[in-house]
Amino acid sequence: MKRILNNFNKTFENRVRLSVMSILVVNDWVEFNRFKEILSPISDGNLASHLKNLEDKKYIQVRKEFVGRKPQTTYAVTEEGKKAFEEHLNALERILKGGI
Repeated sequence: MKRILNNFNKTFENRVRLSVMSILVVNDWVEFNRFKEILSPISDGNLASHLKNLEDKKYIQVRKEFVGRKPQTTYAVTEEGKKAFEEHLNALERILKGGI
């Protein structure tokens, strides 16, 4: 059991970061405002803080551009992020199946 717990990633213990990663592993790029819609209610600052945490860990990448005259920030999962998230989910699955 202790080995399984070693594969848990503390970064994904937070509901918002777990949700962000879940969304990103099945989508190529997701816009900031789309996250706000999906994760509502959440403040801009709270969401930005969680996204920054994932970016600092190199689990997501950020793209900032202008669409027309409006700034747009989108996010995608990195290979490192996919691997870390998969390991976390695998540990959860082993516990749910009663395996050690």
